[in-house]
Amino acid sequence: MTDVAALLAAYAEKFNRALEKFLPCGGSPVADAMRYSMQDGGKRLRPALVMAFCEKFGGMPKDALPFAVALEMVHTYSLIHDDLPCMDDDDFRRGRPSCHRQFGEAVALLAGDALLTQAFAVIAGAEHLPEALRCDAALQLAKSAGHLGMIGGQMLDMAYERTRASRAQLEEMNRKKTGELIRLACRFGAMAARAGEAQLAAAEAYADALGLLFQVTDDILDMTGNTSKIGKSIGKDEASGKSTWVSLLGLDGAKQYADDLAYVACQAVAPYAAEDEFLFCLPKWIVNREY
Repeated sequence: MTDVAALLAAYAEKFNRALEKFLPCGGSPVADAMRYSMQDGGKRLRPALVMAFCEKFGGMPKDALPFAVALEMVHTYSLIHDDLPCMDDDDFRRGRPSCHRQFGEAVALLAGDALLTQAFAVIAGAEHLPEALRCDAALQLAKSAGHLGMIGGQMLDMAYERTRASRAQLEEMNRKKTGELIRLACRFGAMAARAGEAQLAAAEAYADALGLLFQVTDDILDMTGNTSKIGKSIGKDEASGKSTWVSLLGLDGAKQYADDLAYVACQAVAPYAAEDEFLFCLPKWIVNREY
């Protein structure tokens, strides 16, 4: 049986080794906070998806890496800001003090801003890639991270703390807040490999199901997970009355929806990935993840 966790760890190790050259050297509080947040581990799911789709469609790892780094910088900036007292007010992230607890709110805010801007510098500075590809990637990253994408999803997330979301509303919120960067990770990998339209469509279909799946399992873990394994507080969604898949469908219903999404994701990539390969096995692993 394919060890998805080991494969994910191998992608993470490859990514972490290459990350150093893209980070500031330190010496200022903001630079130190950027490094602290970018080097705090995590699954590195988005970089893994960029690299895996690039490999699957015949691309070169060096072409995928700038896209993977830029995407992870945007993801990390969003986590720094999500943890702030004005947002989710979380004291821990991945088992360590959250950025604002370690460096203070002002430095954390600026570190997030700096990572967002650095992400575009990474793409623009990848001079071994064609200019048109870099411009397209930067435009897509801006759209996915902006008010119509991830930030728009965060706004909906806050709105649904005050009113119960319908299924359609919850799907829209999850597709934007969580799913957009996962979708772009899969698309970035295909773009780095200069994939054709059919391959891009398969990557997008896979990512759509995977992004929803990841949020559904996050909602389940907030009720059933272990803080020491997850690395952050659990039970906050229920305590705050937040709209989640568990509150909408119940625990058993949310688990069934996760199984259905995993099946859809696997079918999307089935023409390109065998049943024992990372991309095919990843959705099933997400269903059963403990962190």
